[in-house]
Amino acid sequence: MVNHVPPPPASSGFSLVELSIVLVILGLLVGGVLSGQSLIRAAELRSVSSEYSKYIAATQTFRDKYFALPGDMSNAQSFWGVAHATAATCVTTASTSALTCNGNGDGIILPSTGSNESYRFWQQLANAGLLEGSYSGITQGSTEFSSTAANSLKGKLGNSFWFAWNWGQLTSNAGTFDGQYNNLFLIGAITANNYPTGVIFKNEEMWNIDTKMDDGKPATGSIVVNCTPLSNCTTTASTSTITAEYLLSGTATIGLLIFRNLF
Repeated sequence: MVNHVPPPPASSGFSLVELSIVLVILGLLVGGVLSGQSLIRAAELRSVSSEYSKYIAATQTFRDKYFALPGDMSNAQSFWGVAHATAATCVTTASTSALTCNGNGDGIILPSTGSNESYRFWQQLANAGLLEGSYSGITQGSTEFSSTAANSLKGKLGNSFWFAWNWGQLTSNAGTFDGQYNNLFLIGAITANNYPTGVIFKNEEMWNIDTKMDDGKPATGSIVVNCTPLSNCTTTASTSTITAEYLLSGTATIGLLIFRNLF
């Protein structure tokens, strides 16, 4: 009698062709995710210039209509009501409606006796219908400047927020080049008990925005860098070296931008 040996059972594993197909699909998926993230970041970076233009236009429209800057407006209460009758107390009185405080009318966005002008700035732009949202008009922490979503304007770029202030003339200020700054916009990330000083840009991103909107230089023009120390972002560590260039190497997020001498 002839004994017939049964054939071996069919293998249940993947063939090389099947494994190759799976690897190709995974590669396409990973590439698509990375490409999508890059496109999202590029769109967020483009939003910086469009938001800046929007807020400058809103500020100029406000000034044309009310003959004053938002936040600094000395007769704001005549238009939108009184957040608190005592000027010194108005600084700490949050607004849940259009009620506001007068600024001192000196054309400089700074805290005054009865109004934290940097935060009333956004509130009064919203009161005038030039800005969406609702803003408390006061600092939200234990210090004079404390930005949160309750009092500040959020940008589309990551966790960015916009801030209005007046720095006047700066000399030997760590992280910032010497020069005249006056009324300015700053865009950065929220920092506890401070205005938004958190870094949000890589060097190449700051250079890209600066080149498209200004002169492409970190120390001159209307757009300048804030980076501590400056040598992380530029070719100098000295605040007085206005011939500095952006360092385009590196991938770390280490800086923020200042739009100065605006209005």
